[in-house]
Amino acid sequence: MTSGIANKVVLITGGSTGIGAEVARTLAARGAKVAIAARRVDRLEAVRAEIAGRGDNIRAYGMDVTDKRQVNAVVESVVRDFGRLDVIINNAGIMPIRPMAEVNTDEWDAMIDVNLKGTLYGIAAALPLFLAQQSGHIINLSSVAGIKVFAPGGTVYSGTKFAVSAISEGLRMEVGKAVRITSIEPGAVDSDLKLGTTGTARDTVHGFYEQAIPASSVARAIAFAIEQPDDVDINAIVIRPTAQDF
Repeated sequence: MTSGIANKVVLITGGSTGIGAEVARTLAARGAKVAIAARRVDRLEAVRAEIAGRGDNIRAYGMDVTDKRQVNAVVESVVRDFGRLDVIINNAGIMPIRPMAEVNTDEWDAMIDVNLKGTLYGIAAALPLFLAQQSGHIINLSSVAGIKVFAPGGTVYSGTKFAVSAISEGLRMEVGKAVRITSIEPGAVDSDLKLGTTGTARDTVHGFYEQAIPASSVARAIAFAIEQPDDVDINAIVIRPTAQDF
């Protein structure tokens, strides 16, 4: 079904590592025109150079998803550089796991800013364009922690991901006749996400991630959602290791 992906212009936030980078590789290999955006410009450039070396159409943009002006500017740049935008994948996220009793409000603020506000800013930047052209696809990265609370330790993370899932469903109900909406809800995936835990839960998180599936598994799921015909909307995909019991 690559015809459903070929020549589509796709913007991926958090595109410098992990799921974002793997989605860029997968979609570019299937003929998409890919824009990747992230804060870590050196890693972003490495992904861009790798994919460009295979002759694929890709551009990279430095961007912090917590700054809505930057998100708006990147969407405008993608439209200017590629002529249009068909899909935005709000992938950027962080996951510092820590018991709430430790009251690390800096981590709470960061998760709200990146996971929740970052997703909303991506939606806000792309939605008017998609409504004007009466087509488009918004893909939000939630988590299995957005359908079942991950506790102890992941309570605030779960809160942000429950919100992403709820926003995705509400948005589908509001604009679904014109814009496709998909919530991707992964379990343990091999990426840098686990590295955000630096406190007392670090060993527990790293042990949990020993069962992780590769990021390419999630990339294939996202490709599946994108490649469907225009009258088919894949609303949610839960994907986890077979060994994961929640």
